[in-house]
Amino acid sequence: LHLSAVKLAELHSDLKIQEKDELSWKKLKAEGLDEDGEKEAKLRRNLNVIMTKYGMNGKKDSHLVDTNYIKDGTESDTLDDPRLEKLWSKAKTSGKFSDEELDKLWREFKHHKEKIHEYNILLETVSRTEDIHKNVINPSEENLVKEEVLHSKHRELKEKLRSINQGFERLRKVSHQGYDTNSEFEEPRVIDLWDMAKSANFTEKELESFREELKHFEAKIEKHHHYQKQLEISHQKLKHVEEMGDKEHLSRNKEKYAMLEEKTKELGYKVKKHLQDLSSRISQGLQHNEL
Repeated sequence: LHLSAVKLAELHSDLKIQEKDELSWKKLKAEGLDEDGEKEAKLRRNLNVIMTKYGMNGKKDSHLVDTNYIKDGTESDTLDDPRLEKLWSKAKTSGKFSDEELDKLWREFKHHKEKIHEYNILLETVSRTEDIHKNVINPSEENLVKEEVLHSKHRELKEKLRSINQGFERLRKVSHQGYDTNSEFEEPRVIDLWDMAKSANFTEKELESFREELKHFEAKIEKHHHYQKQLEISHQKLKHVEEMGDKEHLSRNKEKYAMLEEKTKELGYKVKKHLQDLSSRISQGLQHNEL
């Protein structure tokens, strides 16, 4: 796959969550609690996203090209969207961002690209489901594809599209004006969650509690970023020691690398699981608004 140490750790975290979700689904299915197949369909979508994200779906150039700004800078990845490319180019040459801020902004652009990717996968899934629904000949077969399932998927599409539109507006604003020093959050995923939370059906007290939880979540993400950087540096050092044939330092570097790799995987899993839980809570609040 030609993935860096950081990307391999991320893949491990994603697959660990997928495995846990599949085990939970098997228990539900055994109890007859997924009759409409919606949870199974969501699992398939999630797996499809993972395979596409890491280039495991057999399609050329379909995955997100591995980039680590410590090693490669930001030029080796593409955003696959002329509007995003234009915004990034303007931001890069504007002189409004320090190197550190450009790294942070690049993470926001990549996060936005991933959101569009996931939306397109879900849209394709919904289209296929609708085609099956339209082509049902025997009325009894309609039980296989319930209206409720389609409604749920359309609601998920609507939420993802709203998040994409909000995210693009933020990128446009930041690219033109620079970062607001008074901004409450800095991490793209946290900013997305906070914007959606403010639109959800939360009381003032619940919203304040959610804000505090997001601060803790952002600290957890920053810690994960720190270990990702250390892992990449350790990987480069290990490769250098191996090339030099320095056996004395090789064992020590391997131990450090293994420790950092395990810690990065563990933190990655915790971050993604926490993100799942927070997103689920917001989704419930947004659905309540529609009702």
